[in-house]
Amino acid sequence: MPDPTPSDRTATVERRTNETRIALSLNLDGSGQAAIETGVGFFDHMLHHVAVHGLFDLTVQASGDLHIDPHHTVEDVAICLGRALDEALGDRQGIARMGAAYVPMDEALARVVVDLSGRPYAVIRAGFDTPAIGQMPTSLVAHVFETIAVHARMNLHAEVFYGRDDHHKAEALFKALGRALRAAVERDPRRVDVASTKGTLTG
Repeated sequence: MPDPTPSDRTATVERRTNETRIALSLNLDGSGQAAIETGVGFFDHMLHHVAVHGLFDLTVQASGDLHIDPHHTVEDVAICLGRALDEALGDRQGIARMGAAYVPMDEALARVVVDLSGRPYAVIRAGFDTPAIGQMPTSLVAHVFETIAVHARMNLHAEVFYGRDDHHKAEALFKALGRALRAAVERDPRRVDVASTKGTLTG
């Protein structure tokens, strides 16, 4: 696979099952423009934060079996976002590879650390006090991060240190995800190969 240049670090992913229909496009070198419609308002809001703070252009059109619950739709959008990240990164040559961000949101503080290593793993430490924020079950927050990590083939550690308001805790996490990813996908002008002693970040 050829090394992607800033103008072609893009991906379009579609997923159709008996439960959902999703079309997602991602530009890693965008300006934070987002057009997101999943039918789950709070999830749209969180993905918008990822785009704005990651400076990614992100478009998501999703329809799913929301008459059952939001799980399938949220999960499948996360699958598509992870796959789009993986595809847009290409062979990952020349990127910083690792990124970290602390983000406060009023009384809440969160941290996300990522390594675009080609090896999927996720550790999520985030407790919530309410069963849902808007239409989105709080149990899905960790599931979204885990699913993105698996399908983007990255190592991801996310933690909420403290906070009272579940909206604030989740928002801090998603903002931190965007900022950590922005740092990790950035091109290092001094690096001419991949940031690995193995010589590859593709598995």
